Amino acid sequence: MSNLLYTIAVVLVIFWAIGFFAYGAGALIHILLVIAIISVLLKIIGGNKA
Repeated sequence: MSNLLYTIAVVLVIFWAIGFFAYGAGALIHILLVIAIISVLLKIIGGNKA
């Protein structure tokens, strides 16, 4: 599960960077970035609950 969250976060950050620098997609890209940051923070705060 932790690898999944990090993978999603990385993918969203990459999409954000592409949208910000190449396409200027606006608010949607920034929402994706916020979701990526929140998912990483939840993983860090939650710790290892295996």
